[in-house]
Amino acid sequence: MLIPATSDARATAFAWPAALFVWGPGSWSDLHRHHSVQLVMALQRTIRFRTSRHGRWTTCRAVLVRPDAQHEIDARHTDVLIGFVDAESDLAGALTANSGVSEVAVIPAGTIASWRAALGDADSLTAERVEPWVRSTLLGQPQPLRLDRRIKQVLRTLPEKLAEADPVSLQSVATSVGLSPSRFMHLFTASVGIPLRPYILWLRLQRAAAVLARKRSVTEAAYAAGFSDSAHFTRTFRRMLGATPRQILERGLAARDFHL
Repeated sequence: MLIPATSDARATAFAWPAALFVWGPGSWSDLHRHHSVQLVMALQRTIRFRTSRHGRWTTCRAVLVRPDAQHEIDARHTDVLIGFVDAESDLAGALTANSGVSEVAVIPAGTIASWRAALGDADSLTAERVEPWVRSTLLGQPQPLRLDRRIKQVLRTLPEKLAEADPVSLQSVATSVGLSPSRFMHLFTASVGIPLRPYILWLRLQRAAAVLARKRSVTEAAYAAGFSDSAHFTRTFRRMLGATPRQILERGLAARDFHL
């Protein structure tokens, strides 16, 4: 389900386990850093970036930013696709595997040409086109994983627990499917591509973003996703994504339910 968040019908997003992909009209982001691996790709033309206040601008078609790397991006003259990916995830590992050691790395033009061809026209880009591109091109996994039935059960029930006051514990989740914590953690990480704790944090961020996309307040979004208060939610959101919830929404965020 796609939920429009702005008057720009082209702007939308796609939620992946431990990641969020946003696309739509580009903007200028001031010098900042965040804990996610970030992919910023111009869907047409180019963007430019720099890594310090008075640094030299580099023009390119796409850039990959490592966690906590300082960067400033000017994407005002093109539509962009931006991926925020948890640094512990398999997807982050796949993205950074060939990017060298640079904290902010330019992605080769030939790679971007093939990515643009796979995604198709920017004006009609949809989550249904982004999902297979993420899975097969970025992650290198052409088909969905066949998940253990116990992991499937946990993935179905976890979203219902997000708004609960008590934190979701590894012990309780493992016990609910008849596994020891160590066995469950191994099976969950191997299946989903990220450990349980950061996965739950991303679920909370995505749940809160979906509430905000329905024009609800930051406080309502925070409580719906199980954050203690709106300040905690905003701090966590900014730390992970490098922007406040409202700033992300202004880029054209929408929400899509996702199930493995």
